[in-house]
Amino acid sequence: MNSSDNDKWAALRGAAPPASELDGDPGAADPESYTGRGEIPQPQPLERHGPARVVAMANQKGGVGKTTTTINLGAALAEYGRKVLLVDFDPQGALSVGFGVNPHTLELTVYNLLMQDDVSIEDVIVKTNVAGLHVLPANIDLSAAEIQLVNEVAREQTLARLLRPVMSEYDFIIIDCQPSLGLLTVNALTAAHGVLVPLECEFFSLRGVALLLDTVDKVRERLNFDLELDGILATMYDSRTTHSRQVLQRVVEAFGDRVYQTVITRTVRFPETTVAGEPITTWAPASSGARAYRQLAREVIAAQDDRR
Repeated sequence: MNSSDNDKWAALRGAAPPASELDGDPGAADPESYTGRGEIPQPQPLERHGPARVVAMANQKGGVGKTTTTINLGAALAEYGRKVLLVDFDPQGALSVGFGVNPHTLELTVYNLLMQDDVSIEDVIVKTNVAGLHVLPANIDLSAAEIQLVNEVAREQTLARLLRPVMSEYDFIIIDCQPSLGLLTVNALTAAHGVLVPLECEFFSLRGVALLLDTVDKVRERLNFDLELDGILATMYDSRTTHSRQVLQRVVEAFGDRVYQTVITRTVRFPETTVAGEPITTWAPASSGARAYRQLAREVIAAQDDRR
């Protein structure tokens, strides 16, 4: 990465505005009036799959839409003919539950893959009801891995090493990180090519991004030289509140074209999909949430096509 890229990265880390600046004209209610209205190309069919781009879905703040975005972005990518592996790297196991998997009854999870040499990734992968979409499930056992990995050699590279055998089989591997900046998250960042940051349209979320980007920067400098910030996704946007609109406006001012054009608005459909155990793209395919995640998938695919 050249010096110009380093300068941009440093500017991003220090870009979050102070609370005193979150006032004045709240602006328009339509979120894309802030993020832009550029044309997003339709994805073209693939002649072959792989190698995968690994994306870490990370934010140390909880409740910002990491798991929801992992599930629904993965499903939307699969709808466009991409083969996707979702990695549940949170001991809460919410990603697994989101596909109707009972984490307490699993014989093998990502924990066994991390800690047992006789378990292969193919043993743990679970197929979902969405064609081309697979899951590496997790449960509370994963919380022990953070302690047990401390004594391992090259502990930060453990996940990257385990994903290597299936890199050629998938187009995208998305890692749902836990809401912390501990060893599991560092493993995810070390394994990833890029970081996607879901950012709730709320001021405290905005303040925390600088800390996350600082951690990403350290991982890039010390462990994973190719790690990039793929983008920031505004989530839980509520056009009815002045605060949401002000925060979204500030996010775009601070991070510019790093902010995805797609904005995920609040909807009761997302909690319903968790109960149903399926993505919003199949549970409520015509809903605004499903349309938003399909648009995000087109953005992600277009960015990947531009890299090639």
